[in-house]
Amino acid sequence: YAIAKIAGLKMCESYNLQYGTNFICAMPTNLYGINDNFDLENSHVLPALLRKIHLAKLYHQNKQDEILRDLKMRNFEEAKNYLHHFGIQPNSVEIWGSGNPRREFLYADDMANACVFIMQNLNFKDLYAKDSTQIRNTQINIGTGKDISIKDLAYLIKEIVGFKGEICFDTSKPDGTMRKLSDVSKIHSLGWRDSIGLEQGIKEVYEWYQRK
Repeated sequence: YAIAKIAGLKMCESYNLQYGTNFICAMPTNLYGINDNFDLENSHVLPALLRKIHLAKLYHQNKQDEILRDLKMRNFEEAKNYLHHFGIQPNSVEIWGSGNPRREFLYADDMANACVFIMQNLNFKDLYAKDSTQIRNTQINIGTGKDISIKDLAYLIKEIVGFKGEICFDTSKPDGTMRKLSDVSKIHSLGWRDSIGLEQGIKEVYEWYQRK
């Protein structure tokens, strides 16, 4: 997966140099937003946490009909087993790992805005020194340049959702890579910065999720 992305970057560089094309590779950090994937089996960390904590709030409030509607199930006993499988209890939510790993998150609307900014303001020839013997790192990282621990993210989502129970961390499970933070100095030097803060973005996504 990582090698495939690097191969794509180098392919675009090679086409640009050999054929005069103007491909620019935008490399986003972790994205989230409206219409995200909230599937508990295969979604990314932020939408998964948002949905788990939302379901825990409904469970805590004994809103069985809303839980069944969210899970698209008819039997509440079956729904309870499903919730418990993912560590969702009426008074707690279980999260894998220590919560110490840090991740960077960018609202999808900011990503779209950055792509338009790049297309309007940048050409491939602006991304490398003409007297250099090597062409490298011509991609544009798109992110916030700020990260947050998974633990702090979980507590932020808990506050936004309004869940009154506990967040529990299962330290017997792996943490994964401890930090993944983008170097966004290049796009910042060009004049673009993200405009939607993490708290505001999560609030907008949660409001949409409750309406959908």
